[in-house]
Amino acid sequence: MRRIILGLSLILAHFSQGCSGNDPDCCALPEPYISFFTGDTADVSITPTFGITMMGGRSEHDNAMRWFLQRANGGDILVLRASGSDGYNNYLFSELGVNVNSVETLVINNIDAAHHAYVLQQIANAEAIWIAGGDQSQYYTIWGNSPMKKALNEHINIKRGVIGGTSAGMAILGEWAYTATNGSVISSEALGDPFDTRITLSNDFLKVPFLENLVTDTHYHERNREGRHSAFMARIANQTQSRVYGIACDEYAAVCIGEDGQARVYGNAPNAPEAVYFIQSNCHNNTLPEVIETGEALTWNQNNQALYVYKVTGNTSGNSYFNLNTWSEGTGGEWLNWYVEQGSWNSLQGQTPSCN
Repeated sequence: MRRIILGLSLILAHFSQGCSGNDPDCCALPEPYISFFTGDTADVSITPTFGITMMGGRSEHDNAMRWFLQRANGGDILVLRASGSDGYNNYLFSELGVNVNSVETLVINNIDAAHHAYVLQQIANAEAIWIAGGDQSQYYTIWGNSPMKKALNEHINIKRGVIGGTSAGMAILGEWAYTATNGSVISSEALGDPFDTRITLSNDFLKVPFLENLVTDTHYHERNREGRHSAFMARIANQTQSRVYGIACDEYAAVCIGEDGQARVYGNAPNAPEAVYFIQSNCHNNTLPEVIETGEALTWNQNNQALYVYKVTGNTSGNSYFNLNTWSEGTGGEWLNWYVEQGSWNSLQGQTPSCN
């Protein structure tokens, strides 16, 4: 991710200084987290406007990030990560032209930090929380098994604060998350065996409105992830015996979801073809995979219509959208049908589904 270079923020990490001899008060251990702070350290009490911003990785889309910041309504921005430094601080505080009270980056890379009172307090105080790219397995195993999980869900569902993330930060925002705790999997491997041990899926972390029974994926077309995402969805459909949904972003593309369920898509068209994909399983007859067994290639065909996909190539103004209330209405995109036959992923032109 691009935002990893040390900036000119105030570093609030506490390290012991000048400790020697037998003075136990002097030789205190450093705090388990690292904080980089920019702006006013006094918390402000402001009501945010709920919203979700998700990005596919590589670099942030400035206009989508402005949308994210504007919904904080001048409040405090918190960046969470498990590695890296303060590269977001100046970018979010001053480079985008949106007034905010502060930007703090917290590096939370161990279980002690994820339990720390200061970390939980800053999550509670934030109007907007951005989850940086990195390793989602750390986010899931460290944060998801700590009080941070409750604090983040309260930020989202009680405070109705703004939430967002890029790459690994986007990967954990769906109700279902591909946790990558056993390593990463590529499309050919996932399609060849949808129960490959590297396909680790969980629905016990974040609960974000409009992302129910949904799994995300990132770096999408660039890394040929359409096939593995289809396999993730097949696994979830098979486990839940119900329809399943997905949202995926190409690199440099972003989606911003407002409290009304309208998902605005940002990209760089016509100069570049980055897109966002809104994916849903077939709603007619039997919607489940025909062949989904351990060690066998996936077949999810359903008359070449296993998945309905609305693909939107975004532009800088974000005026193309998809309605997550109906999953059938949008502007600026095209409908596709995806299906898998004996481990082979396929895409055809489609039409608006009639699922209601």
